[in-house]
Amino acid sequence: MVEEWKTPPYEWSGSKPEWAIWWALTQIGLKPEKDFIYQSPQAGGRLQLGGAVLDFYLPDRQLAINVQSTYYHYAQTASKIHDQLTRAMMIGWGIEVIFIDEENALADPVYYVKEALALRDHSKATR
Repeated sequence: MVEEWKTPPYEWSGSKPEWAIWWALTQIGLKPEKDFIYQSPQAGGRLQLGGAVLDFYLPDRQLAINVQSTYYHYAQTASKIHDQLTRAMMIGWGIEVIFIDEENALADPVYYVKEALALRDHSKATR
């Protein structure tokens, strides 16, 4: 089997782990812009104090899937705090947030997306 998620197309503007999750969502039959929104700004997005961007937002399921990189999300205290505040804000709005660690996204994206859709979070952020 060709591991298509490992090589994003040239025009892809996100990270490789984000591409893997985008690819996995489409492989299980979800449609971009119809079933999920990539880089969905919430409460003003990155431009507004207190705003956030959800990597993948599935509005019909009231679910967000955010990819967690080791460097940005786990090595920097401010990023860890921001992630938890974002999760709390989204939960307050009725949106569940599931994190997928970058190494899991790159190892088996379809499995971890299916787990996220079942509301099972395997990330270090929830341990």
